[in-house]
Amino acid sequence: MPTARRAAPTDAARLAALAERTFRAAFGCSNTRENMDAHCAGAYGETIQASEIANPGIETFVCDDGTELVGYAQLRWGTAPPCVLASRPAEIQRIYVDQQWHGKGIAQALMSEVFTAAVLGNADQIWLGVWENNPRALAFYQKFGFNKVGHHVFQLGDDPQHDWILSRDVRSWRSGA
Repeated sequence: MPTARRAAPTDAARLAALAERTFRAAFGCSNTRENMDAHCAGAYGETIQASEIANPGIETFVCDDGTELVGYAQLRWGTAPPCVLASRPAEIQRIYVDQQWHGKGIAQALMSEVFTAAVLGNADQIWLGVWENNPRALAFYQKFGFNKVGHHVFQLGDDPQHDWILSRDVRSWRSGA
């Protein structure tokens, strides 16, 4: 069974490949190739992921099966939109799992890592943006107690898309709850 762990600098190349592959799998059929290419060029690449892994304001977790990365999540520290009422917010910037690993507990393991890091970092609220046209992700986050608190625009190439902002209290977190 794959295990979740904190990403290491040596994971950067494999993480870049996984990140782009999972983003394209999740959203490629709903968007133009040009917009997908534009987004991926600016968001994924070994240098970009190495910088994120080294950034103290981002905590990156990966899940591997011993040979390859099968999922990852990122927790970003900093400010939140005004609809997230928090004194110390933490954002789930990304959480993706390779399609062949869906339904096998990988996302839950990554979510546990993210929440544990948020608790250890004294976050009071954890929030994220999720595309309004992604019912699978919306259902997943609702299972973890996230509630809709607002919305923002996610710019994908030249297409301004609408994301729901979801949030929940970190202090009530119990593994799997």
